[in-house]
Amino acid sequence: MSSPKKIIPGFGLTMGLTMSYLGFFVLIPMISLAIQTSHLTWSELFKVATDQRILSSYKVSFGCAFVAAAVNAVFGTMLAWVLTRYRFPGRRLIDGLIELPFALPTAVAGIALTSLTTDKGWIGQPLAALGVKIAYTQLGIIVALTFISLPFVVRSIQPVLEELSPDYEEAARTLGASSSAIFFKVILPELKPALMTGFSLAFARGLGEYGSVIFIAGNKPFQTEIAPLMIVTRLEEFLYGQATAIALVMLLASFIIMFLVNRLQLRAASLAGE
Repeated sequence: MSSPKKIIPGFGLTMGLTMSYLGFFVLIPMISLAIQTSHLTWSELFKVATDQRILSSYKVSFGCAFVAAAVNAVFGTMLAWVLTRYRFPGRRLIDGLIELPFALPTAVAGIALTSLTTDKGWIGQPLAALGVKIAYTQLGIIVALTFISLPFVVRSIQPVLEELSPDYEEAARTLGASSSAIFFKVILPELKPALMTGFSLAFARGLGEYGSVIFIAGNKPFQTEIAPLMIVTRLEEFLYGQATAIALVMLLASFIIMFLVNRLQLRAASLAGE
C-alpha cells in the first residue's frame, strides 16, 4: 500500500527554513537575553527585579496595557461590526484610517496625542476645565496605548464577522430572541476566539510600546514610568545586566499571560465548534 501523498510539497525543506527563521529572529535574541542576565547573581537579580521603582513601572505597564486592550476589545468590536454590517458614505475611508497607527511613527503619534491632551490642547483644555487631566498621567498612557493597539482588535474580528452570515441573526429574531440575546447567544460565541486573539495582540503591543508613551506619560517616578523606559534608562547608564534583568522579568510575565490567554482562546474555539 502506497504512502499517502503529502499535501505540502517539500515539507522537510519548508520546515527547516521555518525553524531556522524562528531560531534566528526569536530564539537567539531570547537566549542572549538570558546570557546577559546570567552575569548577575541570584541576589542581584532579585534586588533589581524587586526594586520599588521597577515594581511600580511593571504595575504601570501591565495595568495600562490591560485597560487599553480591554477598551479596544469593546469599541474595536463595535467598529468592526459597523464596518462589516453597514454600508455608508466614507466607509472605505474609515476602514483605511484603522491602519494609520501601523504606518504612523510612534514618536509622531506620541507628540500629536500630547499636544491634543495637554491643558492647552484642543481636547485637554475643555476636559481640564471639568477637572479631568489626560497628559502626563496614567490616563494619557492608556489613551496612547489604545490608539496604537486598536487595529489589532478590529482586524482580528472583522474577517469573522464577514464570514458570519446575517441569516443566523434573522433566524434568532424570527424565533423571538431579543437583540441582547442574539448578541450574547449567537454572535459572541463565534467572536470569542478572534476577540481573545485581538485582545492578546493589543495587550502584547501595549506592553512593548515606548515611543508614543514617553511623550504623553511625563515619566514621573512611581507614577507614570513604564518598564521599557526603565530598560532604556539602565542601558543609557551602561548597566546592561540590570536592563536585561528587567527585560527578562517582562518576558517571563508576558509569556505566562499570553499562554493563559492562548489556553482560553483554544477553549473558546473548541466550545464554539461543538
